[in-house]
Amino acid sequence: MGEERSDARSAGRSGRGVIDALVRGLVEAERHALDAERLADAAGLLQRFDPRIKLVALFALIVGAVATRSLTTLAVLFLVAVALAALSGISPVRLGRQVWAGVLLFSGLVVLPALVLVPGEAVAQLPFVGWTITLQGLRSAAFVIGRAETAATLALLLVLTTPWPHVLKALSGLGVPAVIVAILGMTYRYIFVLMQAARDMMEARRSRVLAPTSGRERRRLLLTAAGMLLARTLALGTEVHFAMIARGYRGEVRLLHDFRTAPFDWMFLALALTVPVVITGWQL
Repeated sequence: MGEERSDARSAGRSGRGVIDALVRGLVEAERHALDAERLADAAGLLQRFDPRIKLVALFALIVGAVATRSLTTLAVLFLVAVALAALSGISPVRLGRQVWAGVLLFSGLVVLPALVLVPGEAVAQLPFVGWTITLQGLRSAAFVIGRAETAATLALLLVLTTPWPHVLKALSGLGVPAVIVAILGMTYRYIFVLMQAARDMMEARRSRVLAPTSGRERRRLLLTAAGMLLARTLALGTEVHFAMIARGYRGEVRLLHDFRTAPFDWMFLALALTVPVVITGWQL
């Protein structure tokens, strides 16, 4: 009997532990979003630029990183991205946690076969299996990982140093179709609606979990919660969309803040646009 009670209490704690972990994850995601908004309003280098100029300039640097066929040039662009982050109040620790680790894991798994599949000069052998690692395979893997890390870092700099409504208005001002701007804006907003609804559901469920739950019951709980959350967000999204259309919304982003372009913005844009032009001309 004592062992059965102990197992029941353990199962109950496990059931509540799954819900607690989900709630903590949702709270952490919301805290991260609020922290990103505070960072976008900070007094850093990139925060001072016109969002339209910043968008084009960072995109030009991404194009340069993708177009280069030199590992040295790619490394320099990566260091430029890190320097821009540091001057904008973004630490390497944050970059590593938010983008570098994930990109390295994903791109590393993708390019791992290239180490042994790309023919070339042998530099090492994998133990136990005897597969040969080639210099050309290492170079190909370095290019893929380096380009992914550099491009992801530059894209993250845009998001972290620019309020999201300003990004949308910059896209609209650069001629991006209104339907794309509207989709991006609604997607961003409903991510938070989805997280808030999920947190409310999990907290309500946690307050009602009194008896021990089995593994099968916990799985049923998670599947039911996912289905209910999807149904609620779809219904809410439809209602809000119709309400916005009834009030004259047509996809335009309207802000009280007007963008102003200073000479320093044009200098930054000129330097950024020079990068892909020089890289392309050097490789021809």
